[in-house]
Formats: sequence, C-alpha cells, structure tokens
Amino acid sequence: MSEILQPGQHYESGEGDQGASYGRVRTEGVDTTHGAILYLEDITVSFDGFKALNNLNLDISVGELRCIIGPNGAGKTTMMDVITGKTRPTGGTAYFGQTIDLARMTEYDIAHAGIGRKFQRPTVFEQHTVFENLELAMKMNKRVKPTLFFKLLSEQKDKIDDILQLIRLNGQESRLAGLLSHGQKQWLEIGMLLMQEPQLLLLDEPVAGMSDAETARTAELLNELRGKHSIVVVEHDMAFVTEIARDGKVTVLHEGSVLAEGTMQQVQADERVIEVYLGR
Repeated sequence: MSEILQPGQHYESGEGDQGASYGRVRTEGVDTTHGAILYLEDITVSFDGFKALNNLNLDISVGELRCIIGPNGAGKTTMMDVITGKTRPTGGTAYFGQTIDLARMTEYDIAHAGIGRKFQRPTVFEQHTVFENLELAMKMNKRVKPTLFFKLLSEQKDKIDDILQLIRLNGQESRLAGLLSHGQKQWLEIGMLLMQEPQLLLLDEPVAGMSDAETARTAELLNELRGKHSIVVVEHDMAFVTEIARDGKVTVLHEGSVLAEGTMQQVQADERVIEVYLGR
C-alpha cells in the first residue's frame, strides 16, 4: 500500500500497518526528527484585504494534544483550512514534518499523507450500518488483488472491532448510523478518521451539541488517544478544554495571530485573554 506524500514522492507500508496499532505514534513517511509533526511559520491569509490569518506561527509536537481556543473570527477555521489544503496561504510556510510542504499539495494528497480532519457537523453515511461506515472509511490499496484482499479480511475485521470498542460503539455495529444520537455520530466519524491511520487529527468543536454525558465520554476518548496520535482540537467549551488539556499547551488565537500560549491555568490568568475572550 502506498500513500501520497507530495508530488513524485511515495513510500511503501508494510503488512504490519494493516492491523490497528495504538501503542505508538505512527510517523512513517513523515520526517519528525526535530520532534514536531506540524510547522506553521508566518502564515497569512487575506480575503479582499481582510487578514483572516496574520503572520501565524504554530508548531505541534509528535503525540501532542493541543487545544486551540479564541473568539469567533479569530482564524481557527482558516488555520485548519490551510493545514488541509482547502485554503492556500498568501504568505508564510506550512510543513507536515520537516519536508512535506502542504502548500504544494491537494486536499486529497494531504489526507493521504496522514492528516485527518473532522468538521463540527458529523458526516456519516446514515443509510449504512456503523460497521459499514468504518469499513468504507478503511484505508486500503484499491489495486490489491482480490485473493490478497480476502486474506486480510480477518485482520481488517479485527481492526474495526478495536475501533468500535475505542469509540464506545461496540454492540452497535449493526445499527444504521442515521439512528445514532448526535454524540454517537461524532464518535463514529472520529472512528472513521482513525480507520485511515492518520498521524495528525484535526477536530473542529467535537463536543458541540453533545449532552453532558456524551461530552464526558468524548473527553475520555481523546485522553485515550493522547500520545498515540498528534491531535489539534478547536473548541469553545472551556470545561471540556480543561478536561483534555491537562498540563499541555493551549493556544489562544485572536485576529489571526497567537495571542497567548501556555497551560490552561496560565491562559485563563492572562489579562489579554480575559479581555478579548474569557471575560471577567
């Protein structure tokens, strides 16, 4: 199975990649020798003279769970659009690892290089079962011979079973996705991303619209993924951010730039953050 990294560059995955591996961060094909999986340097995005991003600098370490907060219009969505190739920066550089220039790649190539994005509204196949949704999301070489495919079928099913347990949907595999609760659909979509074996996960307001119980279970899920994937979470729910941020970094965006960065306790005490976002 080959993954597209950037034009003209490929690498081959071994058979071991077919099984779920949640004990370590996967960085095959991504040069993370300096410890970071994502670099954004002086990123600027202008729309008709308005700077949605203004010399934004950000780096995410391998295995890190980073929370991004800030008021509406701070540039959070535009930042994710740049990382995934949906929006081209008008200035600056964006790198996945040391060598993969995201500005040179299509959205499709970026996804196959190992960056997965979940939008706020869940997008699952509602007329298919939970199991079928995960099966459809599975990353596989479409050129593989049918005989080889069937040899791998049991491993693929084991992988789906592992994901079902991880996303709290074991026992629901035969249920139509359209019948799931809002929170369950969000978990299913996270599971669909995990089936694609991403090295970096981007989650946009993953608990928006969830019940308190669903929010708590989502925090448990992300804490389980901590250290096994590099994760960027954009969120407005400060209680949820506090639960998943722990002692990690929280980045506050304002007017397209980093306003503050530090632990949740540090940014909550920052007078600039209180003024523009948290309030008194």
